[in-house]
Amino acid sequence: MKIPIFRRLYLLSIMFWPAVAFSQNDIVGRINEYGKFDNWCRREIQESAIIGGGTKYLYEFYGSKETLNTGKEPFQAPEGYLWRTNNVLAVVVGIVKTNNTVFPEPRGEGYCARIETHIEEVKALGLINMDVCCQGALLVGELPEPIRDTKNPMAKVIYGLPFNGKPEALVFDYKADVGNEVIRGTGFSRLKPMGYPDYAEVTMVLQKRWEDEDGNVHALRVGTGIERITSSVTEWENDHKICIHYGNITSEPFYRDYMGLKNDPETAYHAINSKGDNVIVQEDGWAQEGTEPNYMMLHFLTSCGKAFYGGVGNTLWLDNVRIVMPAQ
Repeated sequence: MKIPIFRRLYLLSIMFWPAVAFSQNDIVGRINEYGKFDNWCRREIQESAIIGGGTKYLYEFYGSKETLNTGKEPFQAPEGYLWRTNNVLAVVVGIVKTNNTVFPEPRGEGYCARIETHIEEVKALGLINMDVCCQGALLVGELPEPIRDTKNPMAKVIYGLPFNGKPEALVFDYKADVGNEVIRGTGFSRLKPMGYPDYAEVTMVLQKRWEDEDGNVHALRVGTGIERITSSVTEWENDHKICIHYGNITSEPFYRDYMGLKNDPETAYHAINSKGDNVIVQEDGWAQEGTEPNYMMLHFLTSCGKAFYGGVGNTLWLDNVRIVMPAQ
């Protein structure tokens, strides 16, 4: 298979990251270090007076427990912070609004992360009246601010980063409260119970990406580690392990449909191509065993469905998230 020059896509992709180019060992080390969740800061933002004018906080797990008075300034990741929550600043029709679904919570002598799915209300008489179902998320990647609308939500998140390692597993501690009924809350209509349960989902995917002459971004699936958490877990389960499987896994006994290639526009990943356009990443097939990846996605979600559909009340507690690489 001919792969057009990928380097343009790679260089553009890392424009979303600090200017310093990190080695693969540095990337793993930084993801693992911040995955301890012991150092949090919060952004202090004043919402618009028309929706109450309250002071709200958006949490990220870096820093030294400081409060940053950022006003309406978009989030800027500090050097080496490769994670992102979906705690975001939105400015919709001029109204400043926040949404926070990821919180610090004490655990032992440190902290863990609590992620939740909830309903966010945006109401201003005669101007805007929206109820939006917001899924909790921790991810390696970018979520550019401010959010301007609820259109094409998957395009607003750039999951993952350039990466050419082949991890053995993803390991983490967790508790979970899952199985709550899915509520549809798109902001354009009334909240609607859907009558089926929702679960948390953990994903680590490796791809081989390239770009064609028309700017379309393609990928082969190199490695897959995806698990749905379908049972509530009230006590901490430490060192939970998700193995990364390489090659075509569709005939394996552990394979489930949700582990398959992502090409549905409502759930597919997005990337910025060499032209600067936001495009869908088209997973064209499964890579042959031995194929080296050049991109990694890693994320934890409290809901496993499409955007604005979620089990309100679903909660996932996480600690000590780490990528395990093969022994040298």
